[in-house]
Amino acid sequence: MTLSITTSALAGDVAEIALAGEIDVENAYEIREAVAAQLASSHLRRIELSMEHVSFIDSVGISALVAAFQLAGVSDVKLIVTRPSRFAHRQLWVTGLLGLFGNPEPHVGGDRAAREHSTASRS
Repeated sequence: MTLSITTSALAGDVAEIALAGEIDVENAYEIREAVAAQLASSHLRRIELSMEHVSFIDSVGISALVAAFQLAGVSDVKLIVTRPSRFAHRQLWVTGLLGLFGNPEPHVGGDRAAREHSTASRS
């Protein structure tokens, strides 16, 4: 699977960059490029990286997120991660970077059936 990046404007001075697929050495640079494009085209105060559909992220991908965070910071723009998939959340937690990206909670929408089954099994 490849990386898909979709950008959209949220409330006025907030942009969302939605990431989907796998983030690895082959495509991690695209995250920084997407953030740079948003910084160049708009006067923003915040960029939200939606990661609910990220199925994989390696150390190069994590480094790209940090580079994007630093790039945004130079422009006085706050970059946060929103709705990380369980895998992405775990990677950010293991690397100690959850706080840097706003302490996002993992997106659990896709796991609802499993949680309900687990709860029903314990009753």
